[in-house]
Amino acid sequence: MAVKMEAPSKIVVEEWSGTASSKLSKTATITAVSSAQFTISRHGSQFDQVSKRFIQAFVPEGFPSSVTPDYVPFQVWDLLQGLSTYVRTMLSTQALLSAIGVGEKTATVLGATFQWFLRDLSGMLGGILFTFYQGSNLDSNAKMWRLVADLMNDLGMLMDLVSPLFPSAFVFIVCIGSLSRSFSTNVTRSTRLPRCWELNNSGVASGATRAALTQHFALQNNAADISAKEGSQETVATMVGMALGMLLAHITMGHSIAIWFSFLSLTVFHMYANYKAVRCLSLTTLNCERSSILLLHYMETGQILTPKQVSITEHVLPLWITSWTSRKATHLYTRVYLGARISSVDGIELQEIIQAAGSHYKNAKYLLHEKKGFIRIYMHKDSTAGDVLQAYIHALVMANLVDKSSVHLESQSWVDKHYKEFSLQLQSSGWKSERLLTPSIIWRANWTHDSLDKKVD
Repeated sequence: MAVKMEAPSKIVVEEWSGTASSKLSKTATITAVSSAQFTISRHGSQFDQVSKRFIQAFVPEGFPSSVTPDYVPFQVWDLLQGLSTYVRTMLSTQALLSAIGVGEKTATVLGATFQWFLRDLSGMLGGILFTFYQGSNLDSNAKMWRLVADLMNDLGMLMDLVSPLFPSAFVFIVCIGSLSRSFSTNVTRSTRLPRCWELNNSGVASGATRAALTQHFALQNNAADISAKEGSQETVATMVGMALGMLLAHITMGHSIAIWFSFLSLTVFHMYANYKAVRCLSLTTLNCERSSILLLHYMETGQILTPKQVSITEHVLPLWITSWTSRKATHLYTRVYLGARISSVDGIELQEIIQAAGSHYKNAKYLLHEKKGFIRIYMHKDSTAGDVLQAYIHALVMANLVDKSSVHLESQSWVDKHYKEFSLQLQSSGWKSERLLTPSIIWRANWTHDSLDKKVD
């Protein structure tokens, strides 16, 4: 009896390459007819595979779907400003070393060391003072502080470049420069400024907004990966900047006009690149100004602006610079003071606050008081992040209706009717409405109310 053997079935195995399931590419196909007979068909050239692996060393896994759309334009401008910073650093450092006396026979090691020590000490003290006065405000105004940090860094390098021109005031000038850089560096770390920029400046401003922007870019809980890849990007920018800086320093050595022209030109480009980088950002967190812009537009149209639309409207320069061109939406939040101290009011105002606690704010964890168009918010000691956001929106509504005779009643009516829908539309439009980014609320209050007792502590 003959037995008919069935031919073995064909097996096809595919090879895919990539660090994320959404960005895989086929690299080879293996077709097997038997255990001893198979063919391999490769897809793409070896150069393409190497280039892809090279690019993966500088972009987050799953790029571009793993980051926000504003990641690429921000990083491009960010790297360009970092590059210009390192080129200018070579010029300013060359001038600083010359002023200290490097290369001169009359210079002493002890004298140079003491001068450098005073320079670093002033920077450390300046960093502590900056953190004390502005540490809690950096996260809520990341864009503005980003530009302020770079301006202070530019001022610090300018002082180094100027120092050889005034030998008698050398120590004072370099200490001012170190003080400026100390502010800049701490803001940069907090606002996620470039790592190569941080290596060149040791201070306070570079530390405060870094985490805020990194978390903004991370769409897949990949903040650590974004930070690591950013380090790779800026390491390359650092090396290129150092090479160009040394070349420029060599070419311009002894030519003061060429040095100043190069430095000032690069400084202008540096500030322009930083401005463009900040303008690219479409932050989804709520701060005082963004809340003001969103609320006014909602009260007028019933619609919520997208983060991109708000980013075009909000200011990135300090308010006193842009106030003459700003619209009402930008200024509304300046009339609201969050976390007021209740013991600082006079007797008449305290009586008004106590009456409001028993009439308008029985179920709220905050109190609002209006005086001359300005709204003060007194937060309850047991208030949550959600209560803070509602209190601020309520205060903005009151500030917008301040010309009404019954401002408390009308603002409360608006909150009762529209606040819940307003919050839901914020979330559906991509806003993170869990909390309001504000400076720390230091002062709080506690109050109870019933038919016999009205008490404010």
